Amino acid sequence: MAATALDNMRRIAVITTSRADYSHLYWVLKGLQEHPDVDLRLLVSGSHLAPGFGLSAEQITEDGFVIEARVEALLDSDTDVGMAKTIGMASLGLADVLGQLRPDVLLLIADRYEMLAPAAVATALRIPIAHIEGGEISEGAIDDAIRNALTKLAHLHFVSTPLARRRVMAMGEESWRVVRAGAPSLDHLTHSKLLNREEIEHALGIDLAVPPSIIAFHPVTLSDDSDREVQALFAALEELDGPFVFSFPNADTGHQIIIDQAKAFCKRRPDGRLYTNLGPIHYWSLLQQAKLMIGNSSSGIMETPSLGLPCVNVGLRQQGRERAANIIDVVAEKEAIIAGAAKAQSKAFKESLAGMENPYGDGQAAQRIVSTLTTCALGGSLLVKKALHLSPEGPDFFVQPTH
Repeated sequence: MAATALDNMRRIAVITTSRADYSHLYWVLKGLQEHPDVDLRLLVSGSHLAPGFGLSAEQITEDGFVIEARVEALLDSDTDVGMAKTIGMASLGLADVLGQLRPDVLLLIADRYEMLAPAAVATALRIPIAHIEGGEISEGAIDDAIRNALTKLAHLHFVSTPLARRRVMAMGEESWRVVRAGAPSLDHLTHSKLLNREEIEHALGIDLAVPPSIIAFHPVTLSDDSDREVQALFAALEELDGPFVFSFPNADTGHQIIIDQAKAFCKRRPDGRLYTNLGPIHYWSLLQQAKLMIGNSSSGIMETPSLGLPCVNVGLRQQGRERAANIIDVVAEKEAIIAGAAKAQSKAFKESLAGMENPYGDGQAAQRIVSTLTTCALGGSLLVKKALHLSPEGPDFFVQPTH
């Protein structure tokens, strides 16, 4: 039988499970979709398929991507048991999908708990894994352990910062496997056509005459009392001037109380708006019009520096991440959050941000990721990892800090 064009193409599977990781993957997907030597297969799962989180899979198809498979996995639950069962459900569905597709590479991103499923399945099926945003730290969430687990299962690593690259190599990964690409979410600033004020007002039915505070808060999954941080946040917001724009939290244990509190707040306050699924273009366009971000989202840490937008980072969730000068860290207490917001809006603080650089990259990550995925060696040379040599003594050993 004659060979087809697809026989000579690299089959690259990419999985997305939430609006957040899709925003990061958008320009990577565009680059892979347009590459003449790539057979892109997009797998969609998690909250993308959940009506309660806005059925964001519809946005993916509207953006012109073909969904190869929709893998139902997310339970209608708000417990840690539900999260654990979601991993199992995703593993069952993905075993069939990836067993049929047998891609040359499976691309994963970041640190969501449901990403453990495709990583485990790909490992069992001997499919090489490429991972984006390893080597970062978020000590207040289970995301940190998941990110490190994905790093050790992966065969190619696209990291955001030089320090993240060092951390990945410190885990025993060969240097040629670790590429500093930058955070791909920043590519929206250099490649996407963002909306101006009038356009975003029309699209969202919102008045932006007064710049809003963007509130992006997610469950603190390693805390025994994550509700305490939620209560502190909303107590502080009651004392602050609006307007406020809330985005939905991640589908982690404890998300429902955040949603309920945001809905109640917006019902009391006419200057509050809650959006289930903004999508990357609307989200970035809103950030350009905002005066401040408050919350505990990685978006605050990684993305606001590129806009010079002050960000009040609340509580434990992002503890340990690299930070630019626009980040104000506060404990999850009402008065501390109020004080942080006041500092963020001060003339002196805003002036101090002049010339600030974003440590997470330059908005050209997708090009580097696509270039590596389309030129790297495949097969055994990629799949078989070699342990690094350690001398019996000396600088190759890491000294653990004493406590």
